[in-house]
Amino acid sequence: MEILTSRTLLTSPDPQALTTFYRDVLGLAIAREYPGGTVFHAGAGLIEIPAHMSPRDGVGDVLWLQVRDVTAARDELAGTGVTIHAEPETKPWGLREMTVHDPDGRALILVQIPDDHPLRRDLR
Repeated sequence: MEILTSRTLLTSPDPQALTTFYRDVLGLAIAREYPGGTVFHAGAGLIEIPAHMSPRDGVGDVLWLQVRDVTAARDELAGTGVTIHAEPETKPWGLREMTVHDPDGRALILVQIPDDHPLRRDLR
């Protein structure tokens, strides 16, 4: 499976305070903002603070992995015995996503960005 990009999603009971810390204390540059979240540049990687996900909801930190074809990735992982926790589907924000867990129970969200999605057109 080819991974194109990745980011770490940090969940928090207070996403605004966490965003302020990464932006103002650590001084990380903002890669993009969206309603309910901020994505920061972190060297060669990205850190995202999604306000719509909370550890109170049983969601811990998440690894976000962009792939070319989420259906092909699903078939490849299922073929190796990985349990698919959420089948590929188009989310309300327009990304095709699926979820598996690593051996420690950490969620890995595999994401396909459709050709017509704003992330493909936003060259910031």
